[in-house]
Amino acid sequence: MALRFATRGSDSPWVDAVWTCASEQVSAMTSVACVRWGLVFWEQAGRAHAAVTGPETRTTTAPVPEGATFTGIDFAIGTSLRFVSTPELTDGGIVLPDTARRTFRLDGRRWATPGPDDAEALVARLVRAGVVVPDPLVADVLRGHRTDVSGRTVERRFRAVTGLTRGAVRQIERARAAARLLAAGEAAGEVVAKLDYFDEPHLARALRSYVGRTAGQLRAGAGGAIALDLDQRLTE
Repeated sequence: MALRFATRGSDSPWVDAVWTCASEQVSAMTSVACVRWGLVFWEQAGRAHAAVTGPETRTTTAPVPEGATFTGIDFAIGTSLRFVSTPELTDGGIVLPDTARRTFRLDGRRWATPGPDDAEALVARLVRAGVVVPDPLVADVLRGHRTDVSGRTVERRFRAVTGLTRGAVRQIERARAAARLLAAGEAAGEVVAKLDYFDEPHLARALRSYVGRTAGQLRAGAGGAIALDLDQRLTE
């Protein structure tokens, strides 16, 4: 049983990462909390599918189409879709109708289905068409830049664009980073110190809430299929 991932970063300001995955004898997986919305395309038994995925605030168990191949685009925080707000996508998503093998329909138009090497080209077209909308304020906040608006306004805008609070983004990203470090063989105490957790019980609670694995399971590679490329930090 396996989900075989390959993930790469992106130099596009609107894309965080592009990934591919193949499912082998897997019918369910541990879904991991994430802070980004995305587009995912997959083929199974000769049929093509596409969906918009939303941020996830907690770990869950999710079904996996067996024998499928996937290409996914994780969008940068600070982008959103014109036709649906990111808060509406949080802990959910939208299966896109009328998907063909080489094209999909999004926001009333048909687009060429991308492979992993031309994902950024698709995203650039979506941005030019106004389907994907960047928010410069949120991007500036994430880069640590000072803004001319109040903290309350920043938080409201951040949540409207991302579907999450800034605190939730930090917690989820830290738990995902902890999972990768543990899977690479680091001890829990080292991860606590490196990622500034209060202590190992706090790390354990974060992993349980956001990753669905214990530190021991991550270090041992146990627990079954998981929707996280645990080698990503090594292959970026």
